[in-house]
Amino acid sequence: MIYFLQGLTMGLAYVAPIGLQNLFVINTALTQTRSRTYITAFIVIFFDITLALACFFGVGAIMQHSRLLSLIVLLIGSIIVIYIGISLLRSKDSMEKGRDVDIPIPKVITAACVVTWFNPQALIDGSMMLGAFKATLPSDQSAAFIIGVACASCCWFLGLSTVITCFSAKITPKVLRVINLICGAVIIFYGVKLGISFVQLFWQIF
Repeated sequence: MIYFLQGLTMGLAYVAPIGLQNLFVINTALTQTRSRTYITAFIVIFFDITLALACFFGVGAIMQHSRLLSLIVLLIGSIIVIYIGISLLRSKDSMEKGRDVDIPIPKVITAACVVTWFNPQALIDGSMMLGAFKATLPSDQSAAFIIGVACASCCWFLGLSTVITCFSAKITPKVLRVINLICGAVIIFYGVKLGISFVQLFWQIF
């Protein structure tokens, strides 16, 4: 049980800081129906757990040793993340629930995948953090630890979706516009940061 709790607390510390995933879930909860919000949350949870598993088993080491793979991920991630940010900046400040409910699920899946996986630094940092814990765990307790991490992801994103959905009725279109501008700017910042990393790595290689 102690290792499960360690995984739970580590998972919460890993996922709670405001980043692309949280911004994506928050914006969805503010502009979509409750059902679409939870669908999005479960999609993000899926990618977050797969990322945690990959980090736990050391995919970050592969990223560190494969510069070409890092270049590809950085370039694609930068372009798509910046596109997501620009879309937020250009979005209309409407509070009509469900106005974007017809957004295809594949598009939601793609966006969730990008904000979760297309950040090599997150892969490396996650591998170092979760990998370091893995090295200290008894071999028969690794499963309990990573299950705790997975539960943390479920609790966080479902809880975040619920809280934002409950309070979304009190958010005016003007406030939503400000939130969209802030979220969009932050996401574009992440995208530009990925782009800069791509250029730096490109010059190192070539």
